[in-house]
Amino acid sequence: MSHRFLSLSRIIKTGLVNLFRNISLSAAAIAVMVITLTIILFSVLANATFQNTIAQINNEISISVWLNDSVTTRQVDTLMSSLRVLPNVKSVSYISKSQALAIYKAEQPNSPELQQEITETNNPLPASVEIKPVDSTKIQSIENFLNQKQIAALEDPQYGNSYGGDQKIAIDKIAHATSIIREAGIIAIIVFAAVSVLIIFNTIRMAIFNRRDEIRTMRLLGARTWYIRGPFVVESMCYGIFAAVIASVIMDAVFVGSSSALEASSLGLLNINYAHTYFSKHFWILLTLQLIIGIVIGAVSSVIATRRYLKFKTAR
Repeated sequence: MSHRFLSLSRIIKTGLVNLFRNISLSAAAIAVMVITLTIILFSVLANATFQNTIAQINNEISISVWLNDSVTTRQVDTLMSSLRVLPNVKSVSYISKSQALAIYKAEQPNSPELQQEITETNNPLPASVEIKPVDSTKIQSIENFLNQKQIAALEDPQYGNSYGGDQKIAIDKIAHATSIIREAGIIAIIVFAAVSVLIIFNTIRMAIFNRRDEIRTMRLLGARTWYIRGPFVVESMCYGIFAAVIASVIMDAVFVGSSSALEASSLGLLNINYAHTYFSKHFWILLTLQLIIGIVIGAVSSVIATRRYLKFKTAR
């Protein structure tokens, strides 16, 4: 056990020495991996931010169904019961004519003339049923239900229902932007991950070529295959570790710069303050994810390269 531990420590030490020995080649490999990990981190933060924005709008969105004055209490109860069983309905509430009048007066405090014209005895405001959806991007099932003839017949002909509007447009835009960001992020991650693998592959190949005499000597002295290949794997794994730390520092610097120098709280649909908070709150989880991805990319690249260019007649 002590011999294995000693061999492992020597492999790690040699890998670190080789990393700084070929610093110019290492810098190129680390730079590309930094770009890859930064894109991954940005994609995760952007997706979390957009989902939060959609959730906030979801909490504010509702569909109002304004009812005819002739609709009976029994019909209202039946309508509300039917709505509650729909899978995308979170809650259903009833607003009477008097409640609608009170809401209207509260929203028009600077219009005393209008408030005098509309009274309990002269109240043109209809009663309504307010529907809160679970997911406002999937309101189609509620719309289909409201479009049924027997349901539409209960609606006030002047007001109908409030399905659609600016909130629905905003939700659709954010959902579309989230989808585009996710797809673009996946494509960028695949492209730069492939480039990272290729560059690390070539870096290890050149390192093997530069140390060919040393490797030959080690082999003649009886060094095992894994002992010779190990330092190259450790070296490439270090690329991922350094790249993960640098990518996290870059992202934090971007947040600090955008929130202080630019004095920005949002950039289009991207809420910078929320993204920064999310990044800070989940920093260690995100850094661990970055480290794992970086180490895996480096290790896989190195294993492929060493198997390709470190071929021995006997496996030992």
